[in-house]
Amino acid sequence: MTEQQSIHGVWTKRWTFILAATGSAVGLGNIWKFPYMTGENGGGAFVLIYLLFIAGIGIPVMLAEILLGRRGRASPINSMHKLADEARSTPFWGGIGWLGALAGLFILSFYSVVAGWAVFYVYLMASGTFTGQSAEMISGEFGNLVSDPGRLVDWHTLFMAITVAVVANGIHKGLEMAVQLLMPLLFIMLLVLLGYSATQESFSQSLAFMFRVDFSRLSETAILSALGHSFFTLSLGMGAIMAYGAYMSRQQNLASTVVTIGLLDTLVALVAGTVIFTIVFGNGLEPGAGPSLMFQTLPIAFSQLPGGVVLGTIFFVLVTAAAWSSAISLAEPAVAWAVETLGMNRGVAALIVGVLAWFLGVACALSLNIWSDVTLFNNNIFDFFDKLTTNIMLPLGGLLICLFVGWVMDRAIVRGEVDIDHPTIYRVWFFLVRFVSPVGVAVVMFNKLMG
Repeated sequence: MTEQQSIHGVWTKRWTFILAATGSAVGLGNIWKFPYMTGENGGGAFVLIYLLFIAGIGIPVMLAEILLGRRGRASPINSMHKLADEARSTPFWGGIGWLGALAGLFILSFYSVVAGWAVFYVYLMASGTFTGQSAEMISGEFGNLVSDPGRLVDWHTLFMAITVAVVANGIHKGLEMAVQLLMPLLFIMLLVLLGYSATQESFSQSLAFMFRVDFSRLSETAILSALGHSFFTLSLGMGAIMAYGAYMSRQQNLASTVVTIGLLDTLVALVAGTVIFTIVFGNGLEPGAGPSLMFQTLPIAFSQLPGGVVLGTIFFVLVTAAAWSSAISLAEPAVAWAVETLGMNRGVAALIVGVLAWFLGVACALSLNIWSDVTLFNNNIFDFFDKLTTNIMLPLGGLLICLFVGWVMDRAIVRGEVDIDHPTIYRVWFFLVRFVSPVGVAVVMFNKLMG
């Protein structure tokens, strides 16, 4: 295949791509899901297993997915069709791109609803709504929000609008400018919160909970949860990372860049967990509160802290920034395909994709209240899209990526693209992609479907 450049442009600098890909990976999964999963699964042993899976499965699959994007130089759909032709293989492999683009659209729909909650909580915190209020009132505020269809749709609409505005402006004026603002802001806010946490007596208790390994607290369910989250936290299988890889310069070293992204994503999750558990333990609250940890447990804690209004506002701005940087990457695969294949103006394409995701998101929001009796396969609409993407579409996409790179692509092309100079390290990575990662992803998928 003749060397080409993406019609959408190329990331200006290596670190811009690192920030963009890290922004795609860092989202609600790092700051919301990872801490509550750690709390539910006993702390340090879960964290250790999670880190092992990140190294053994997550990073190898990410390297494979970005490799496909950079080789194809187009949207995931068109890249996979090109690469299947190059490998003289069945057009079936183009389905990887379609699967990822659809998964990204579905995820964006319900993700925007949850991100809207975070935006609303920025307002609640900054306005001092929770100051001096009882735990019951603070905890009940989230129930009031979820049961109010008008407010849910309003905040979902606001978040979707700012997402579309970024994507519509293209790589340089949209995506690059957004990640160059959002990611440094995210890191600064995280460091501020970590600095505050380090001054608290409960900081050592938080560190012990996060990093002291007690395998007696590790269940089979916890291991499978760590395996699943290590894969999904890096935004794999949804086309976003492949799309971003298409804009990566040929001069950038692929392997070292991917390792940097994986380390930054993991570091954010670990720091966020440490901050959250410091606040939780310092206020005598329950670390295993589950999904309610962010929107019910933490606001109670912030209301009891000196300077809690400021700290709580910073925290929810952090959450919003992380969600925003992920959301723009979810929209990009479908928008890029529409521009390439249908000849659409990018702004029009972004608007159409955004409106489609918005409509699906409205259905997700209403399924939490007035449409709660509407079910798809015994789930409300919100849970259906969540489970469809998390349990089927993403692991299937990741599995197919591993099989294509490991078994279908020409090995000389893979070796040339991957930029791993040390032969032993290359062989280890290729073994992981061919054998270990597919098995791991298949186990996750089977467990989710059966459980």
